[in-house]
Amino acid sequence: MTSVGQRHARCFVVGCKNQHRSLYRTPASEVLRAEWIKFIYDGKVPATVNKHLYVCAHHFEPFYFHNLGQYKVGLSRKLFIKEQAVPTLRGEAPGDVKQVITSVLSLNPAQSALLDMPRDVACQTDPPKRCNVGTQLSLKTLRSHVRSRATQARVPHTEIGVGTTSEPLTASQRPSKRPRFEMEEGEVEEEEEEEEEEEEEEDESSLSMDKEEALDATYDPADSVTSSESESDTSMEESVPVHKTPTYIVYESCLLELFETCPVCKRPSDVQPRTIGTFLSVEQKCQHCQYTRKWNSQPMLENTPAGNLQLSAAMYATGASFLNVEKIFRAMQLKMFQYDTFRRHAQAYIEPAIVHKWKTVQDQMLEQLTQESSVVLRGAMRVDLIGYSDKVGSYAMMDMNSNTIVDLQLVQSNEVGGGDNMEKEGLKRSLHLLEACGVSLDSVVTDCDSQVQEFLSEANVTHYCDVRHMEKRLSKELEKVSQDGDCDELKNWLPAIKKHIYWTALTSTSGPERVAKWTSILNHVQDIHTHKSPHFPQCAHTPHTSGDQSEWLTAGTPALCSLEKVLTGEKVLKDVERLSVHNHISLQEVFHKVSLHFVPKDVIFPFVGMLCRFYLAETNIQGK
Repeated sequence: MTSVGQRHARCFVVGCKNQHRSLYRTPASEVLRAEWIKFIYDGKVPATVNKHLYVCAHHFEPFYFHNLGQYKVGLSRKLFIKEQAVPTLRGEAPGDVKQVITSVLSLNPAQSALLDMPRDVACQTDPPKRCNVGTQLSLKTLRSHVRSRATQARVPHTEIGVGTTSEPLTASQRPSKRPRFEMEEGEVEEEEEEEEEEEEEEDESSLSMDKEEALDATYDPADSVTSSESESDTSMEESVPVHKTPTYIVYESCLLELFETCPVCKRPSDVQPRTIGTFLSVEQKCQHCQYTRKWNSQPMLENTPAGNLQLSAAMYATGASFLNVEKIFRAMQLKMFQYDTFRRHAQAYIEPAIVHKWKTVQDQMLEQLTQESSVVLRGAMRVDLIGYSDKVGSYAMMDMNSNTIVDLQLVQSNEVGGGDNMEKEGLKRSLHLLEACGVSLDSVVTDCDSQVQEFLSEANVTHYCDVRHMEKRLSKELEKVSQDGDCDELKNWLPAIKKHIYWTALTSTSGPERVAKWTSILNHVQDIHTHKSPHFPQCAHTPHTSGDQSEWLTAGTPALCSLEKVLTGEKVLKDVERLSVHNHISLQEVFHKVSLHFVPKDVIFPFVGMLCRFYLAETNIQGK
């Protein structure tokens, strides 16, 4: 809430004719701003409201001001209000009240009530050698059985007493004592001078704090009720971060019981709760002693409830769906914000933080790669749907030596001319990034896509085919062929053929050797273990001693012909020649499985939201 000069603005309160020089702009908090606007327009809020509205000091309760003491004595030209101040006063104050408005404003409501009580004020005209001076205990105590104490003081000069009351002053022979705090009639008996001096010395230390608080012009006795709680809460906030503070599920009826009774006068109070998602604000006001306080269930982070933001971040960080979490909250009758609020939190706070974290980790990994002489990368594409027709592909590039994902690219089909071009575009973007960072590439391992092979050949990059992708492709073809009744014998050989392709890639050192070992499986299934190729003339296993010929395939049968057609196709042999010799059990397969949790294929996400969820999947795997 900003205080502005009168020449720059005016009070917008309906019916305000005598404007105060101190004006205050509506607060940024949505809850307080709504209360201010409702008061300004007297409950009739128009459809469109001015962005900058101001309210003058005449419309605020006295206890909302910070510097009333300074303003009263002329040390401050403007009044400053507290952050939680809400205008409640409407209309013009009577003339007789205006004369003493400064004195009344300098006290809180409990003290103002005491000033309304009749009392005697005296002024000493003769200079006595000794006089009794009445002092009252601090109003902070507000407890029963409190009495005033008289003390004897020696003064070498004239003592003058001044009272802050609208009643005319009357002279007497000696100052009369003030009545007891319980407002009992009669004066307090005088005690002996020696006894009073001894008691004063004993209680000096215990009353020192009360005296200092009583001298403060902005001192509010109601604040002392929760002073110990405030100190403990402050120390807790300083030691424990907001996101690590323990939280609980509290029922509304149990919580509001704490505000039903005024902590000052112990009488029933008016309680008004307000909610913003998971955030609860309770405003308590006592109609008897005018004690007020406002309690928030959560700390505020730049006008945003911390619990709301923390819940949005938790859903994002764990890969949970907002719709599923909302169903749980509804089932438990827990207060929950809308999906628009979740998206606003994501765009303003969560997604920028995720991108910043990923870029920081990625820069560190790329810095390490630039120090290596040769880097082997492995790329793979996953295709998803966003909307009803658009496809998006996530291309992950992994360093085979450190087994870490160093780059993630998200490619939409409509920006590359179709879904068939997404993998090539994702690979191209990743290689451009690595080249710009100064990474020296030794080779790249991808699937056997023809566009990818052509692009890497033009870029003069050594390309290897990923064994796992090829094994999956051939296994699907062989399983389809084995469904035919004439090729039913192939089902028994499928596990051995899958292992053979991995053995071929791991034990070969050249392309011709890989092809020779791969084609040797056609002789092996016929119980022939010597081959014509000089690169692999004989099977590496021990000789078989079984005489059962039924487990072997026979030459010229449909099963063997179909197997030979699948395993010796022109494209298959070219891909076998470029099989990767590197580790085939990589983190990339784990990444794709984990990403299914963060980015399920049956859920539609915004483009940036999907990219950030892929970033989270990778950081969760690496434990970063």
